[in-house]
Amino acid sequence: MVESRTAQLTGVHAVSALGRGADAQLAGVLAGVPAFGPVRRFDTAARRVTVAATLPDVGPLLDELAAAVDAACQAADLGRSHRSDCALLLAVHGAPDAPALARQLATRNGLGGGTRVYTSACVSASTAVADAAALIARGDLDRAVVAAGYLVEPDQFALFDAGRALAVDGAVRPFSTGRRGLLLGDGVAAVVLESHAAIRRRGAEPVASVAGWARTGDAFHPCQPDPTGAGLARAVGGALRRAGLPPEAVGYVNANATGTAQSDASEATALRQALGEHASRVPVSSTKALHGHALEASGLLELVVTVLALRDGKLPVNAGWLGRDEHCPLNVITTAPHPATTPHALTLNAAFGGANTALLIGLP
Repeated sequence: MVESRTAQLTGVHAVSALGRGADAQLAGVLAGVPAFGPVRRFDTAARRVTVAATLPDVGPLLDELAAAVDAACQAADLGRSHRSDCALLLAVHGAPDAPALARQLATRNGLGGGTRVYTSACVSASTAVADAAALIARGDLDRAVVAAGYLVEPDQFALFDAGRALAVDGAVRPFSTGRRGLLLGDGVAAVVLESHAAIRRRGAEPVASVAGWARTGDAFHPCQPDPTGAGLARAVGGALRRAGLPPEAVGYVNANATGTAQSDASEATALRQALGEHASRVPVSSTKALHGHALEASGLLELVVTVLALRDGKLPVNAGWLGRDEHCPLNVITTAPHPATTPHALTLNAAFGGANTALLIGLP
């Protein structure tokens, strides 16, 4: 990827049960203490599982998204005059009012460059980032805000609980022996992406770059991942090729790993396919073990966390670890944050229906 055409991140913001703002996310993932607790937002008395990672003082989703977008724009020093031609790409749950939500959000934040909505389950936000990066690289956009939001609510909670996907032991244990499933979590995030030319014109400084990206489909099963990991491996390989980098350039993987047996094993297989021998060396963790699974917003929350950790030079632990699983032979970070040794990291996501995304982040 030619440097001048690489999408640059100039502002990031996120909210989760770890706290509000970038500093809270970084402090939370480096502390390594999971944010799960009893759900107070709605009645869970009839459920097998009664915990999630939720904020105690959350507002309506539109208000939370508007605050996140404004905070990301402020972090990018993006004034109202620079927002008028800025596109909005929004990842939310697939409700009929999602396009109206995007229009309201754009209006409230002065974003006049058009809107797109992404409702493709757990790859919604990462797909939006990939699209924004592609549009900027192609010269179709100079600037875009990608925003995403999911707040734990009773319907999705009930569906995951009824499907026995939630961890009955109240902990998410990615890649670990004894893992029991996922847990949901609040996530609202926003990032500003700009072209190199747009940044130079206004004298801004990039936080990181989206050096590579790729999207693939397994077409294997509506709910189960392909055990061969072929689709996710293609996504990782595609992101590396787009960036013009070898596997050895990757210094960290923030994995999709949800703590479910089949999904984690499939992802481990995919990483070994895509990275070869480097897969046994590169540090890996899944921050879902700390902030929960934010469904449509997961890709953006995890992107923000990955960028912050990479810039801080410390890579977060994989919480909930009980022991090595022979089906997941990876270099999982289990005791304390690892030092970052390269300026590049992968963040991966996968969704029902066999959708996969890989985003390769680089420091300036």
